[in-house]
Amino acid sequence: MQQTYPEHPEDVLSQWLDWRADGPAALVVVTAIEGGAVRAPGALMAVNEAGAIAGYISGGCIDSDVALQAQNTLRTGKAKQLRYGAGSPFTDLPLPCGGAIKVTIIPDADTASLKSVRDQLLSRKTARLDLDPLDGFAPVYVPKPRLRIAGRGADCLALARVAHAAGLDVHLQLRDGEDVTAAKDQGFERVTPLETPSDIPTTNDDAWTAFILMFHDTHWEGPLLKQALDGPAFYIGAVGSRKTHARRWEALKANGVSDVAFERVRGPIGLIPSMRDASMLAVSVLAEIVAAYHDALRKAFADTALILLAAGQSRRFENGDKLLAKLDGKAVLEHAAHLLDGQQTAGNIAIVGPDDAPRAEALSASGWQVAQNPDAAEGQATSLSVGIRAAQKTGANAALILLADMPHIDDAHLHALKDAFRQGRTAAMSKVDGILCPPAIFHHSTFDALTKLSGDTGAKSLFNQLSNTATVDLAPDRALDIDTTADLDRAKGLTHA
Repeated sequence: MQQTYPEHPEDVLSQWLDWRADGPAALVVVTAIEGGAVRAPGALMAVNEAGAIAGYISGGCIDSDVALQAQNTLRTGKAKQLRYGAGSPFTDLPLPCGGAIKVTIIPDADTASLKSVRDQLLSRKTARLDLDPLDGFAPVYVPKPRLRIAGRGADCLALARVAHAAGLDVHLQLRDGEDVTAAKDQGFERVTPLETPSDIPTTNDDAWTAFILMFHDTHWEGPLLKQALDGPAFYIGAVGSRKTHARRWEALKANGVSDVAFERVRGPIGLIPSMRDASMLAVSVLAEIVAAYHDALRKAFADTALILLAAGQSRRFENGDKLLAKLDGKAVLEHAAHLLDGQQTAGNIAIVGPDDAPRAEALSASGWQVAQNPDAAEGQATSLSVGIRAAQKTGANAALILLADMPHIDDAHLHALKDAFRQGRTAAMSKVDGILCPPAIFHHSTFDALTKLSGDTGAKSLFNQLSNTATVDLAPDRALDIDTTADLDRAKGLTHA
């Protein structure tokens, strides 16, 4: 089955590599946008010597001109940076959206680098494109969605066709022989026959896999859904009515699936309810999958309240307030306060003590909702309780607990925690050399228990009592917390290193 319009990075890079094996080929990279734009920074287009194009960088407004410019760079051998739209010298090529697009055209991109990025994406890994002509702009790409569709009948094949037309990977698991034959006749390569519910094939689902159950056979539902729930798929959905979904839940619960895990299963599926035609159901379901993919990519923390505990007493610090001490040009607490900047969250809640006005001011300036804990001297659990109660008011599905005196935590670790948590866990916590520590993320079903903790033990004591949890390794240097001036000196050394 031939893909008609490559647009995903791995597909554009694959075409570039094919062209480059036969002759010159240019790579076009969108490096910045202003205002409305069709493509995001990092969008790719490949152009060969004859002017053939793979990928696109606009809605057709400038692609032809960019292709001509790319052919020119192939003749000169020199990279070119161009601006289109507002502020561009190309006044005859205005962008209807009123914005601007900056692109870099590279006539001699390093083949090994592009092949490495392409191969990482094909192996379902995140990849970074870092080329000298991009002047430090290094976009990160994630694998495109893969659909694993298990079922029988017209619905499965219709969804597979629509997904393939969108350039997505498709793996079909089909029960009936005629469905298997039809799928292969239509050009699908990854087709696995399902023989018996007691011996379902192993899978390789990853964080960018969507699993769709399109069975109406109850004896297949449990094994296939349990298998998907044991993996990291960003989307798990099953066809059927609300009544069917409720019955499905009761059956899975009887087989040991927790309510937290079952929250991952969507049903009925599709943006438009009660679609009766296979083609319309396919479009409706694929739209929901794309929305979930976008949320996993761009809105990973939209359902999560961030709780920053900043009410510590600073008793061991020999020189003033440890959280206001300077580290790399800003207060210690500001490092944690700027984690996940730009990410949509259910709320950013910072907890300070009764006499912490300077801390409150700094946190408020960083965009945090500041809540005061009058009982901060009684231990960290009191601050956690204040934060959780505030998180409950936001309707958050989860709470991510951060400490303001841990300045070397990075966004990558928080995303790793979230990835572990979204696999139906009640909680996910950091671990350093076998020892549990913050940051940690907890499901809303644990909120009441978190508010009842006491003393200075924090959330770790509850974590140890929970089932279905996960841990994420954290490097010791990343876990450094500031309690003394010696700790601060060490943190400065790590920052400089």
